[in-house]
Order: sequence, then C-alpha cells, then structure tokens
Amino acid sequence: MMRRVGILGGMGPQATILIMQKILDATRVRDDADHIPLIVDQNPQVPSRIRHLIDGTGADPGPVLADMARRLVAAGAEALAMPCNTAHHYAPAIRAAVDVPLLNMVDLAVARAAALAGPGSPVGILASPAVRKVGLFDAALSQRGLRAVYAPDEAAMLAAIRQIKADGPRPEARRALRAASAALAAQGATVQMIACTEFSLIAEAVDKTAATFDSMDCIVQAIVTFARKSPNKGANGHRAPAPKLAKRRSNPTMEERR
Repeated sequence: MMRRVGILGGMGPQATILIMQKILDATRVRDDADHIPLIVDQNPQVPSRIRHLIDGTGADPGPVLADMARRLVAAGAEALAMPCNTAHHYAPAIRAAVDVPLLNMVDLAVARAAALAGPGSPVGILASPAVRKVGLFDAALSQRGLRAVYAPDEAAMLAAIRQIKADGPRPEARRALRAASAALAAQGATVQMIACTEFSLIAEAVDKTAATFDSMDCIVQAIVTFARKSPNKGANGHRAPAPKLAKRRSNPTMEERR
C-alpha cells in the first residue's frame, strides 16, 4: 500500500495543479490504483510571502502553513510537500507543527545543482527577489562548494511573477524570464534552477544555452519515491521512474545528465 503525501498548496493555485499533473505524469501505472495518493490543501489565502518578506507589510505565513500541515497530517498524510520555493523560508514552523517529514524542495534542488555544476561554479537562481533577500539557497549551495547568482533585474522578475498570478502565463512574463536567464548565462551561470513555481508554468522560456532544471521536478521525484517506498519492506510495487520532464530545448547536457 502506498503512503499518502500531503500538499500544502495554493501558492499559487496553478502551481499546485501543475505539481499534481507532474506527479501523474511521473508515475507508471496500469490502473487508477497505481497512482500516488495525495491529500491537497489548495489554500490561496496563505498570506503573501512577497508582502511579508519584501514589502514588510503582510502577515506572517508561518502560522497558517503550520495549521495546514496539522490538518493534512490529521487527514492521513505521512509526509508533506510544498510547491512554493519562497514558502520554504517558513519550513521551521511546519516542522515544529507535525511529526511527519517535510520533503524539502530547497535541499533537493541544491543536491541537483551540485550534480550538474562543478565545484566553485555559479548557479543561477530564477526566483522571486524574496528568495535572494532571505538567502534561501545560499547557505546550502555554499556547503556544496557552489555560489548563488541572481538575475540583476529583480523588478522585472517580480513583475513577471505578479503578472502570472493575476493573468496566467503571458508573453511578457516569458520575455522577462528569458532575459533573466540570458543575463545569468552571461555572468557564467550556465547551470540554472527555476526556483519559483510561477516560473515552472513557463519553464520553456529559459535561455536555450543554459542547462536548466526546475526545483518542482525535484520535489515531484521525491514525492513519487516516498509514496512508493514501504516503511518496512523497502520499495513497494513498481520502481518509481524519473519524472517525464517536458523537453525545453535541444541542449543535450541536461538530458544526458538525468
């Protein structure tokens, strides 16, 4: 019997739907019963991470996320996952609220970056300015001998995120992401991570010369692996395949290294 995973969702709603679809696509099945059991709290009323961290005017999302975690565990979740990079700043509040593991997107993405980039290399972070402000990835990358590099035009990145939240993916957001990715590549960051789940919706827009991966895909693989692994008997059922990630470019570097 597979283990249930609880999703702290709504940040934003489309990203939550996207991760559910990616989990479906990553799972080889013969019937409905072979799919991963999920308990999803689609809560768009989580206080804005941008207002709290950047503007300094919003409510603290931590207590709301902790309450969501408790509800998910009470409903039967045996692990938690959160398809929002910035919200991982509040991971300590979640871990303090429940006894089940939080599958940490930051740790998983940093491990992926370390597998792709050589020691001392810059890793481009395509994310909300809040991610840079709180240093979400910096310490973990530094421990791996890597350094975080952020897009120089933070105003454009924030505008693109807000536009996607308001209107869904639009050409102007794709242009902003492509420009940011190209700017990072020009700074030597040929390995880049998409570290905003709004940008996961337009992942194909990154610069074609960069070796880019999406932190959401890292958490998808962790969810599938956790759900299919029996706590007592090891792997349960079929081996979990790697997620079927949409090809964003003809660059063989990423495909060959998966």
